[in-house]
Amino acid sequence: MVLHCCFTGTTLHSLKLAAIPYFSRTLTSRLTPYYPRPLFPLAVRSLSAAVVQTASSSSATSTDEYQVVKPQWKAAIDFKWIRDNKESVAVNIKNRNSNANLEIVLELYEKLLSVQKEVEKLRAERNAVANKMKGKLEPSERQKLIEEGKNLKEELVTLEEDLLKLTDELQQEAQSIPNMTHPDVPLGGEDSSTVRKMVGKPAEFSFAVKDHVQLGKELDLFDFDAAAEVSWSKFYYLKNEAVILEMGLVNWAVSEAMKRGFTPLTTPEIVRSSVVEKCGFQPRGTNTQVYSIENSDQCLIGTAEIPVGGIHMDSILSESSLPLKYVAFSHCFRTEAGAAGAATRGLYRVHQFSKVEMFILCRPDESDSYHEELIEIEEELFSSLGFHFKTLDMASEDLGAPAYRKFDVEAWMPGLGRYGEISSASNCTDYQSRRLGIRYRPESSSASPKKGKNAAPTQFVHTLNATACAVPRMIVSLLENFQQEDGSVIIPEPLRPFMGGLQIIKPKHIQN
Repeated sequence: MVLHCCFTGTTLHSLKLAAIPYFSRTLTSRLTPYYPRPLFPLAVRSLSAAVVQTASSSSATSTDEYQVVKPQWKAAIDFKWIRDNKESVAVNIKNRNSNANLEIVLELYEKLLSVQKEVEKLRAERNAVANKMKGKLEPSERQKLIEEGKNLKEELVTLEEDLLKLTDELQQEAQSIPNMTHPDVPLGGEDSSTVRKMVGKPAEFSFAVKDHVQLGKELDLFDFDAAAEVSWSKFYYLKNEAVILEMGLVNWAVSEAMKRGFTPLTTPEIVRSSVVEKCGFQPRGTNTQVYSIENSDQCLIGTAEIPVGGIHMDSILSESSLPLKYVAFSHCFRTEAGAAGAATRGLYRVHQFSKVEMFILCRPDESDSYHEELIEIEEELFSSLGFHFKTLDMASEDLGAPAYRKFDVEAWMPGLGRYGEISSASNCTDYQSRRLGIRYRPESSSASPKKGKNAAPTQFVHTLNATACAVPRMIVSLLENFQQEDGSVIIPEPLRPFMGGLQIIKPKHIQN
């Protein structure tokens, strides 16, 4: 089986680079309890995280000092839990080196509660006046009630506007609070990450080792120069056996995931900006990694995690349907802002690449075990190819915004003379589902619930993602680890059935 991918259409939108630092994270898991009911009806709807849109300055004629940035959607953030656990939240913000301002969040929350109480009080008074108006009244008494009702209405309109502004401002600030962190995650920067597993040993060579760029040139597998003229730097053409290798890797990874119960998908590669944000990325901030499409509310995806995460957006799933396991093939697009130097040359860090991504939606009590399952699948896949690699438990400052815990796989790349990341697996608990609005309804433990009783309250699912195959870095690892003295490259046995039986890539001058 070979996957065929193509782009069609007649109109090309201009692309504008935008910055995608992982968005910050809300709270999850036992560290973030579940609250099925909104904490205050006007303030919180079921939603997501951070597309914030400012009113256009050109059309703003108001001289109001208090102009808020209004999110187009809202995350179901549990502000009460944040307030009740502010010490833990503050420590977590510090450990993750986040710029979230907890004090402002708590201050806005208290203001919102105060204004909400006042709104409820005025509504009660207005209703009392309306009830009095139903009876027989003297004209003077009726006029007095009319005036009182009018004044209450004006006060209420003002307070309700204040409540909406506070709600929006609170959302904007709270959405920068990071997800809570698994207690076993090492604290600190990337260097503090710990090795949880080491597989194999570095390949030994009796000849001078070449890197993938040199191998690709001699084997006529890539063309970076032509791609730079056609597109820009960090784009590439794959040629000859490299094309078959990409298709083989994709089909092998999808096939292996399907054996393990994953449903295959291909995904949209242009998505709404709001979906990008709900998954924890900031598409239009500074230093982003996201390509935004100018004059539209759309972005190119940086990972299939985004469209797969959105497939059940604003849904209530049945408990019996969980877990949902998907394996998705897509092209991915990243600006790779700031990436430069010899360590990122060739295929290691590029703007466009193919990737196979695994994604799981499950019950909260199962996400830790599925996280282990995902990293074990990755380790099995890379072991079967004969890679030497290490699995890392990534430190707190290196976690992406939604991640409660993240394992990275780094393979030894002898041509580059270092380990390079080829995969990661993240447990995002309910960070993404609180933004995407994905819940499930637990099945009743009672065979016959009492008449009139509602079904069990919904809970947010947990989401997890893991890379089965990031094609360019897999090609780097394969070429550099399986190079031979005569310049050829051996194809690992598990890939051969997906490459028409090709066993070796030979330099053109020695091929028969």
